[in-house]
Amino acid sequence: MAANHTRRRFLKTASAMVAAPYFVPGSALGLGGTIPPSDRIVMGAIGCGGKGRHNSSQFQKDKRVQFVAACDVDQNHLQLGIDEINKHNGNQDCTGSEDFRELIARSDIDAFHVSTPDHWHAVATVRALRNGKDVYCEKPLANSFGESKAIRDATRQTGRILQCGSHERSNNNCRCAAELVRNGRLGKIQTVRIQMPCEQEHHLKARNAKSSPESQPVPEHLNWDMWQGPTGPTDFRQEYCHFWWRFVLNYGGGEMTDRGAHIIDIAQLGLGQDNSGPVEFQASGLQVEDSPYDAFWDYEFTNTYANGVKLVGSTKGPRGLKFEGADGWLFVAIHGGALTASNPEWLPQNVRDGKPVGVDDPIPTEFQVRLGRSPGHHQNFIDCVLSRKSPMATAEIGHRTATICHLNNIAMRVGRTIKWDPLREELIDDIAAGEFLIPNMRDPWKV
Repeated sequence: MAANHTRRRFLKTASAMVAAPYFVPGSALGLGGTIPPSDRIVMGAIGCGGKGRHNSSQFQKDKRVQFVAACDVDQNHLQLGIDEINKHNGNQDCTGSEDFRELIARSDIDAFHVSTPDHWHAVATVRALRNGKDVYCEKPLANSFGESKAIRDATRQTGRILQCGSHERSNNNCRCAAELVRNGRLGKIQTVRIQMPCEQEHHLKARNAKSSPESQPVPEHLNWDMWQGPTGPTDFRQEYCHFWWRFVLNYGGGEMTDRGAHIIDIAQLGLGQDNSGPVEFQASGLQVEDSPYDAFWDYEFTNTYANGVKLVGSTKGPRGLKFEGADGWLFVAIHGGALTASNPEWLPQNVRDGKPVGVDDPIPTEFQVRLGRSPGHHQNFIDCVLSRKSPMATAEIGHRTATICHLNNIAMRVGRTIKWDPLREELIDDIAAGEFLIPNMRDPWKV
């Protein structure tokens, strides 16, 4: 257990001993607006790209958080990350490294956010968990089923807190929508339409890249071998690196795992399937020939649960998901969580007035399924690190959603329907498809 947790236990015990004949400074008790050490979380950042710097800044809005270290294999990103952290800290205390192992070995750090490319999520997260750290891991939970399962299993075994970065889980409009569905407002659910258009500028640029680039000199500021980590090795190409890695299946899963990890996640929440998933995956998609990117485009998929409910997905817009029941439909926009319904009276009054569902807004008393509300995804993680309660997007939840995304990609790779046992978490009589469940991982990067 991290030293800071030991410090918290001591301080809580000390503060309870009101008759003790020694002076306890006000800062140790949280007086004068300060945060006592017992409620302070010391964090480190693993990954300082755009998402990493965003996560650091979001956590530093919480006065209970102090960042002391950052890690990135790109020295330019690392310096930007340190500068951003120090700007918020108001000091120059944040240290940097290109090797995350140096950070997770530190006894003074309680928790990390892992904001690396997807192919690094599992290795960094599992090692952090096994070193006694709590982790906020970006979505999708990992870049393969096997790696995702390793994170879930390590969380169970260690008892650490993990929040998957599926932040739509903390959008209270989305939570309200799931309650409407699960409490029968729409009648028996038949279909959930998953709408993941690929029409933004970065989609079009990646799709239209027609020729595989020549290898290029590795920039001096980048440790390319470390960037590849468990994959590779391969020659450096800028087209494979920052941001664009998400369209290379060795590093990411394309839009299927990028937005899919948000949209499908809310479908799972609305269907009450957070501990399970579909049993059949039918999917098709297009890979562009002679392209640096092998992710799928123009995808269509139908995923069938054991109860007959189907997820029917495509690149048609607008982005979001549509629950279709016997009595009507409900559409949830992703991102933002705007709600529309065939019967607007189902929606709370403030939603009909164009306002979001608030954290303190009442839940209808007749609802038997009550999912609660979130103060925000990052704050929810910090709350749970301190309380040791389960966060909004646990490792199990993130793993089950990631599994659906990965199995759709696998069905497209093998070109046929695949069958899945969500209880055993096994493919049924399909050795060829099973080869894609976990990649060959380069030493020493195993999970």
